[in-house]
Amino acid sequence: MDCRVVLEAAVPVYDVATPEAAVKAAVSKAGEWLADDMGYVDIESRSRRSPRGAELPPATVAAGEGLAALELGMTVYDVENEEHAVRIARSEIGQRLEGIPLERLSCTVIDETTEAESEPEPPSVETDDEQASDEAELLPEFEEMVERNRRSR
Repeated sequence: MDCRVVLEAAVPVYDVATPEAAVKAAVSKAGEWLADDMGYVDIESRSRRSPRGAELPPATVAAGEGLAALELGMTVYDVENEEHAVRIARSEIGQRLEGIPLERLSCTVIDETTEAESEPEPPSVETDDEQASDEAELLPEFEEMVERNRRSR
């Protein structure tokens, strides 16, 4: 089973004046930490809500220091269950974001439809003319490849 795991990260940033600047700095900082090994992790700002449901900015700034909420999403392959996928994602991301708290936001099983599980399609019936035209279209490309290969030697 494959799962898409989204974690929330609280990233501290310094020397920022606005929530927007804090978010930009946090995304940049997280991107630097994850870019070398984990370019496949999606990084986005996280919208937040107050306990009463009011919309809040994704970052808070006080005295030039900010705390930004980010969503880190990654696909985890070949796992036993959703909890296993979350543990793997937290471990992989947590190793690079040392000291950054991570919390599970969602874990979605990716729907896999393989040919073995789905019903086979009935064979299409092609006329001899259609088969000949398909072969005629493919044959020149093959001959061109052979000719290029000969020239390169």
